[in-house]
Amino acid sequence: MALRELNSLERFLGLKKANKYSTQGGKKVPVLQNNNGPALTGLVTIACHLVKEAKRPELLGDNAEQRAVVQQWLEHRITKLDNCSKEEVKVILKDLNRYLEDKVYLAGNVFTLADILMYYGIHHVIVELAIQEKECYLNVSRWFDHIQHYPGIRHHLPPVVVLRNRVYPSGHH
Repeated sequence: MALRELNSLERFLGLKKANKYSTQGGKKVPVLQNNNGPALTGLVTIACHLVKEAKRPELLGDNAEQRAVVQQWLEHRITKLDNCSKEEVKVILKDLNRYLEDKVYLAGNVFTLADILMYYGIHHVIVELAIQEKECYLNVSRWFDHIQHYPGIRHHLPPVVVLRNRVYPSGHH
């Protein structure tokens, strides 16, 4: 899965030269065979390298606080979201829903690498949720739908119907 994410990220970033990837270990940790130096290991390490290679530093945050928030969410993706149990998913969704109450993106009002990798990481979870469950996490659903429609992001993933149209009672106009 991580290799497809990195390939999609490369396309989004407009990188022309395809990188050579492999995986290592039972968890299939991605490895970038770098011609200019030692191999890079790990989804976040490689993704940050690709962003710098594409000269898109704004995707890592525009200031120290944003950079810290982006790194926090990238770490959250790897340590909490990846390989979590079904029960842990509910806690993650609940916490993410609360966090996104007053935000458009994970780093506030700015689209970053954190949004891309969290979207890739949470896609399989959102796909499996019933419409009623998605409605329990309105802020996550709003954020997810926004990211999946962001130009160039959803390369290797199918679109997900997030929310049905709301039907208002006749007393409200």
